[in-house]
Amino acid sequence: IDELKKQWYQRRVRGLKVLRLCDEMQCLAKHGHFLPSAMQGHTEEQIEELKLRDDYEKVCVPQGGSVECEDPIGRRSGKAPNESMAEVIMKTVTDAKEMVSNKLTGSNTVLTLAEVQDALDRLRGAVMIVYPMKLPPYDPVQAELDGEEDLSGTQASLEIIEQGSLWWAGKELLPEKLLSDYVGRNEKTKIIVKLAKKGASAPGREQQMTEEEKKQMMAWQFRKQEELKKLHEADDGDDYYNSPWANSSALKSQFHGIGNITWGPK
Repeated sequence: IDELKKQWYQRRVRGLKVLRLCDEMQCLAKHGHFLPSAMQGHTEEQIEELKLRDDYEKVCVPQGGSVECEDPIGRRSGKAPNESMAEVIMKTVTDAKEMVSNKLTGSNTVLTLAEVQDALDRLRGAVMIVYPMKLPPYDPVQAELDGEEDLSGTQASLEIIEQGSLWWAGKELLPEKLLSDYVGRNEKTKIIVKLAKKGASAPGREQQMTEEEKKQMMAWQFRKQEELKKLHEADDGDDYYNSPWANSSALKSQFHGIGNITWGPK
């Protein structure tokens, strides 16, 4: 169990890094490199008045030149990569998200640590293509790639559980035991294990039905109610005479192959 928890933790941490990188790289493709903290949120007039300067403005020029696209929240320089280079980043981001998507579970696809690392390497390669001179060290993209990201005080820090415990079927999986002690030795057994903070109570159980199954059941119930409503409205006491089981010639018609013939005006 202890070895399983270590592998799961490494895969989760790197998977979260991929998603954080994807979000920041989308901003990078739209608005260029990150501004120094002293320049963020200021207008051009305020920057000139305070005599602030971006030392990386002439260094961090994307491959093929830049286009002006102002950042509405003032975090980035507004000098975005051109359309072709932005497409390189966006396509890589889309591919990386699919590689670590939670939807893989529904298709019974195993996500390994090597595949998560492959997604990270692809994102790194896309940044190097567009910015071969590297980004400023304070840019979140470069900090993530260098392993120097600072998540303190952010929502992302709450997603990382360093000292956690694994739970299954309302039981905590103790690190010193084997997984087979809980689920047996059948290699085809599939279980859903949840991670919780150390010392916390058991996490909530999985829903018995998925959202899609709930929608299908509600649609079936609605159709059934409509059918019963129509039958109730059409029932005049003698309606059963028109039922197939009340037809005394049903067997004969079936042998002659004329059971589904209906008569009516043209």
